[in-house]
Amino acid sequence: MSFEEKGTWTYTVIAIVAAAIYFATVLAQLPRTAASDVGFQVPLFATIGGTILLTIAAHIVIGIAAPDDAGKRDQRDKDINRYGEYVGGVVLGVAMVVPLILALIEAEHFWIANTIYLAFVLSTVTGSIAKIVAYRRGL
Repeated sequence: MSFEEKGTWTYTVIAIVAAAIYFATVLAQLPRTAASDVGFQVPLFATIGGTILLTIAAHIVIGIAAPDDAGKRDQRDKDINRYGEYVGGVVLGVAMVVPLILALIEAEHFWIANTIYLAFVLSTVTGSIAKIVAYRRGL
């Protein structure tokens, strides 16, 4: 397994777990609190920042564990990365229609912000899964 593939697996797991924890924490407040009163901003920033920091730390650990592979990218890695980013970009473009509609109908900021975050998570996870499949089965 290449360094890039290990990084993709790591990022995928971290993104899924972080988003699941965030949504479980924030959506659990809705039965007892109005959407406009839910304090989602700090947990959202913490989730995004934590995801970035954990991913960086995981890449460092992967690099230390296998120093010969660290940072090596060949043409196949570049092609797979481009393909995964393309797939993720298409998903993001389609998914962003929902928060746009919510903004146009003047929904609560809570719903707009959370659907934007969900669109980014779906895009990231879908793109990462496309990369993993491409690593395993080829383009």
